[in-house]
Amino acid sequence: MIAPKSLFKRDSAINAADVPRRTFVRNALHGYEVKRDLNKAKFQDWQSARETASEIKFEGINHLDKYLAEFAKNAEARGTKVFFASTPTQAREYIINLAREKNVRSIIKSKTMTSEEIHLNDALEKEGFGVVESDLGEFIQQLRNEPPYHFVFPCMHLKRDEISQLFHDKIGSAQTDSPEELTMIARRFLREKYIQADMGISGANFIVAETGMISVTENEGNARLTTSLPKIHVALVGIEKILPKLEDLSLFLPMLGTAGAGQLMTGYNTMFGGPRQPGETDGPEEFHVVLIDNHRTELLADAEQRDALHCIRCGACLNVCPVFKNIGGHTYGTTYAGPVGSVITPHLRGLQDWKHLSGASSLCGACTEACPVKIDLHHHLLQNRRNAAAEKPVWWEKSLWIGFALLMRQPTLYYWLTKTAPIAQFFHPLVKGSILDPMQAWTRTREFPMSATTTFKDYWKQKKKQGAR
Repeated sequence: MIAPKSLFKRDSAINAADVPRRTFVRNALHGYEVKRDLNKAKFQDWQSARETASEIKFEGINHLDKYLAEFAKNAEARGTKVFFASTPTQAREYIINLAREKNVRSIIKSKTMTSEEIHLNDALEKEGFGVVESDLGEFIQQLRNEPPYHFVFPCMHLKRDEISQLFHDKIGSAQTDSPEELTMIARRFLREKYIQADMGISGANFIVAETGMISVTENEGNARLTTSLPKIHVALVGIEKILPKLEDLSLFLPMLGTAGAGQLMTGYNTMFGGPRQPGETDGPEEFHVVLIDNHRTELLADAEQRDALHCIRCGACLNVCPVFKNIGGHTYGTTYAGPVGSVITPHLRGLQDWKHLSGASSLCGACTEACPVKIDLHHHLLQNRRNAAAEKPVWWEKSLWIGFALLMRQPTLYYWLTKTAPIAQFFHPLVKGSILDPMQAWTRTREFPMSATTTFKDYWKQKKKQGAR
């Protein structure tokens, strides 16, 4: 099995070299940025809104035990069954056992990154359950047997002709270049799946402690069908999605729409408060909420980085990240790509195996500026690097820095070494790119900067002499 770091290095080299694909993704994100900025201007004060959102999430996360208990109490009062899963295995087993108990045969899903996180589809399919994604982007990615490329735009890297060919190959539709026709092809195919489904699985953008309800935002209406037509609705939610009060949504819904999709509000914003009540004509007969931890409480215990749990999965940090734009979402090899994924994945899946993601950043700070809840993302990336080095020092790195520190304390030695740099650079082409090249990681893809022929110290001495004349 190839290590995550090796896969990342391999795939980043491949995807960074795919200039047409990079250009396509960049153009798509530029269109998003224009719309985002237009809608940010409609807020009375965007920066104040960010500050308020950060404070609300701070309250929810720093009193998580209190608000989760309040949510569970209020949800169960309306007939919702709440299950706390410490691990992905517990969450998967709960849903699989429920499906067996209720004789479920087919399952329809709306978008839920948490299900991607715990690999729910694979587990359900291994047990013989048919699972279909209903979000258009997720449906396309499922047909391609690929994970989502982006939190909000799962198939943003694909062109219309690729999607048309995919539909032709997988579901036998006629090829077309029309987005409307492609949408209708998927709609006709999925409509039958909604009717056949015995269970609907959704995620949740927010869960509200005050009311015991979950909030789902979308633009296609598929989540409403997924949650209302089947007899059983299961919502799979990370515990960090908590909001203390219902009124908090008046800020978070437009903020999520603006930061996530460049629209003031998403097309459909739905609250789910339990199974069908007496006298109601629609809705599921059973409503289950599976709240998953999966190392989130360990991140909560880290006072330095716990604000990473404030994330509302809007994807704004991905959209502005120069690294994401160049290497793409799949290169990260994990559910959560981009800056926030690079921060939280080492906590969720192991620091040493995933520490390389924290190095995949220019530390420009664009992600921190874009984050609607003011997560200090680029500093958290630095903290991950520091923690990884402290937890398991790499001997050659440690030796290198010890040597560097010694050199910096020896001015005379440093001076004479700088004199040899131009000579070394002159002979460097003889070994460039080979295993003998000490700078091969750099020179494999770019030119090494030319060293100056004169040091600044010598230059300054000469200038002073000229001035004395």
